[in-house]
Amino acid sequence: MAQDEYSNDGTVDIKGNPANKKKTGNWKACRFILGNECCERLAYYGMSTNLVNYLEDRLNQGNVAASNNVTNWSGTCYITPLIGAFLADSYLGRYWTIASFVVIYIIGMTLLTLSASVPGLKPSCDKDSCHPTTGQTATFFVALYFIALGTGGIKPCVSSFGADQFDETDETEKKKKSSFFNWFYLSINIGALIASSVLVWIQMNVGWGWGFGVPAVAMALAVVLFFLGSKLYRIQKPGGSPITRIIQVIVASFRKYHVQVPDDKSLLYETAEEECQIQGSRKLEHTNKFKFFDKAAVETQTDNIKGLTNPWRLCTVTQVEELKSIIRLLPIWASGIVFATVYSQMSTMFVLQGNTMDQKMGPRFKIPSASLSLFDTLSVIFWAPVYDRIIVPYARKFTGHERGFTQLQRMGIGLVISIVSMIVAGVLEVVRLKFVRENNYYDLEYIPMTIFWQVPQYFLIGCAEVFTFIGQLEFFYDQAPDAMRSLCSALSLTTVALGNYLSTLLVTIVTKVTMRGGKLGWIPDNLNKGHLDYFYWLLAILSFLNFIVYLWISKWYTYKKATERPH
Repeated sequence: MAQDEYSNDGTVDIKGNPANKKKTGNWKACRFILGNECCERLAYYGMSTNLVNYLEDRLNQGNVAASNNVTNWSGTCYITPLIGAFLADSYLGRYWTIASFVVIYIIGMTLLTLSASVPGLKPSCDKDSCHPTTGQTATFFVALYFIALGTGGIKPCVSSFGADQFDETDETEKKKKSSFFNWFYLSINIGALIASSVLVWIQMNVGWGWGFGVPAVAMALAVVLFFLGSKLYRIQKPGGSPITRIIQVIVASFRKYHVQVPDDKSLLYETAEEECQIQGSRKLEHTNKFKFFDKAAVETQTDNIKGLTNPWRLCTVTQVEELKSIIRLLPIWASGIVFATVYSQMSTMFVLQGNTMDQKMGPRFKIPSASLSLFDTLSVIFWAPVYDRIIVPYARKFTGHERGFTQLQRMGIGLVISIVSMIVAGVLEVVRLKFVRENNYYDLEYIPMTIFWQVPQYFLIGCAEVFTFIGQLEFFYDQAPDAMRSLCSALSLTTVALGNYLSTLLVTIVTKVTMRGGKLGWIPDNLNKGHLDYFYWLLAILSFLNFIVYLWISKWYTYKKATERPH
């Protein structure tokens, strides 16, 4: 019964002892992780959801500049996880990486609050406009990019750290892990719900100092919750630099360019021990794709120096299969970039579109346009449990698949829904511009057309998220080699980064091309005189082409096979 007392996936407790299954992990540890994520996302979305309006109102930026600054910063927030993931997988482990980067995050949130509330740091404003100095603008952006660096150590580690609390070799716990990703994403959106409703209202009606100060307090609470659960956590030991192992396989393969790979793949090099030599990893079975890299596992007389294996000349089958796993993931990864471009419109073009519409709700209350993202959040909060409790059991009857749909099918459904969301947004803009033309409303600050017509496009993107983003989280964790899980989680997040950068690129190109000859272009500062609908059609077409490519990629994909750890 000893093997039933401790986890069989190599995890240890906070003191470095083998993790006791009754005392650590499972949902009792995940409560703290989910609470931490909820508060951290409340802090993040609390300052990012309405950022485009802050840049326009306080830093005097136009539609294009403000939109591009938001997407550039958002993109950076999803690139920095590569740094955090590398440190987590190679040296610190996920627990200590999160613990270290929250300090940088807190510094950024504090400086941001000061830049919006302290005289001298915040821009001086009169009735007509604000007048930021170069120093004030610089302070604001330094704070933003401190936050971007801080979030880089948290984003790639928290979801994987939560999944680490369930032992993959235990069938009961393995089933719970699939549900964890749904509840993890749900906790993100509970935080986002409060951010897009309460915090956006505070920013627009009370002040930006309070609007950024409350998220800073939420981040402090996230830190407290994380450390409170320390005794309950199961911790995976770092397995050494995954990037070094990948480079070793590539170098060894090219060194043995002329070596013949044997037909009998059991002759390829692998350690004799049952345990994998890579810390925190199971051995991977050989696959037949990308056969060139098998050369790295072919033993020759020059591979051993003084009785020791030279890893730059000879690699194990598991090490070779790690590289193959990453290569197989890359096309699936690339297909998420266009989806992330569509998703990024919620914090830019959707907000700017909403600014042109009637935001009144009753005689006195006015809903900020950025607050409509709460309908995206409500959609996720609605669809996540519906998917877990209703759609999966129902789909299982027809597909026979344990999870209802394969992870690739789930992501594909989300891609289709995202196409529909862009079509709906485009149709609304066509109707809005027709209303402007018929009534000559070109110079009105906002037209008498309720902002709630935007709700369907937000709701559809929320539904698409439940399928694509949660599916992506689970897929990249599941298909990643054990010792590369933080890196692969970070890789999945970079689709959001590149999606934001692609949005910046598209807006810049569209603006330059459509403003030729002195024209106002598709996205002028006065959207009543522009054609934002054309931009939405462009995204819908790109999304459709991306989906066609995704269908071909998903048919080609081969799922990984890992050997079980010895009991």
